[in-house]
Amino acid sequence: MTDTTLTADPSSSLLPEGTQRGNIWRLSIAQALAGANAIVVFATGSIVGNMLAPTPMLATLPISIFVVGMAACILPVGAIARRYGRRTSFLVGTAAGALAGLLATVAVLQAGFWLFCLSTFFAGSYAAVVLSFRFAAADGVEPKRRARALSLVMAGGVAAGVVGPQLVTWTMDMWPPYMFAATYLVQAAAAALSALILLGVRLPMPTAAEVAGGRPLSVIARQPRFVAAVVCGAVSYMLMNFLMTAAPLAMHLCGHSQESANLGLQWHVIAMYGPSFFTGSLITRFGAGRVASVGLLLTALSAAVGLGGIDVMHFWWMLVLLGVGWNFGFLGASSLVLECHRPEEKTRVQSLNDFIVFGLMAIGSFSSGGLLSAYGWDMVLWVSFVPLVLAVVALALAMQRRARAGSDEAGEHP
Repeated sequence: MTDTTLTADPSSSLLPEGTQRGNIWRLSIAQALAGANAIVVFATGSIVGNMLAPTPMLATLPISIFVVGMAACILPVGAIARRYGRRTSFLVGTAAGALAGLLATVAVLQAGFWLFCLSTFFAGSYAAVVLSFRFAAADGVEPKRRARALSLVMAGGVAAGVVGPQLVTWTMDMWPPYMFAATYLVQAAAAALSALILLGVRLPMPTAAEVAGGRPLSVIARQPRFVAAVVCGAVSYMLMNFLMTAAPLAMHLCGHSQESANLGLQWHVIAMYGPSFFTGSLITRFGAGRVASVGLLLTALSAAVGLGGIDVMHFWWMLVLLGVGWNFGFLGASSLVLECHRPEEKTRVQSLNDFIVFGLMAIGSFSSGGLLSAYGWDMVLWVSFVPLVLAVVALALAMQRRARAGSDEAGEHP
């Protein structure tokens, strides 16, 4: 199925106002439902992994496979969107999400660790598609409103932050003695519902210029602003995943209950998406680079709070600060990406950005379980400061170069 062909203002590429609003609402709701998919994986993946894995060192492997699924499918998803339209890629993704829930249910019933890993790969594939929701919201929107449209779609994750962890709490013991089996069935149903909602999204079909692709990616990728956007986005998402992957298992090892871990994740996800109601306005006012910088500083503060102790409140405050830091860092970086490409290059450049971000994030995800098992929670927190420093430096250099270019232009054109 391909996207409905639209007749926008013939003098521009803008979509009608009503279509823009409808797209944002549908994408926001689909973001909320898809967020529940991710929360289920993050809340249960390391716990189920610990129960099924042949060795504790592999406890977080299912979540790492989730990230691998994201990285592996981002470029194919972009190719589908470029050839057949974004909506077609959305429906392929929701099918993968439904399959993920069904496979996870069977894995729990049969105590199959590797089947569970396969299910999280498909869940990651679904998450890769969901990533493009934020960029799809900017399609057909005037440039000055794109950051706000992008952030409003991400705000749909607030509902996921409220519902997702509670969904785990309500359903995890519903099918005794198979813990979380019912949870994964509900996960599949949420993906199916998301597909129905996405059927109503109306986006323009790709143009001939977009199918052709525009400039070579090597030229685009050498832009300092693009490098800064990728590094900032990668570090923001990698550290969010790095710490959030290990946190539920660390809480479990410290004697805290699953309900406490679920509640901590709930507030973490609310903190991830809640600021999206005003992040777009902050980006418009202060610039994407400055907002991203604040996000990196908040992420550093979250690690510092985690180092302060292992009480429940330390974990909860760490997760909340981590969520807000991710929001500012990732949305700031995403807005920078929108400044790095021409309209006909959007799907290729956006897919390349997300591929690099989640390829690097997979490294962090794979290492978190081993670090936690071998060296403890404090080491996981200390290691997180290294990529933060690199991201701050890359962003500062790009902002400095942009400011210098701006002053040069002003000097040439008094």
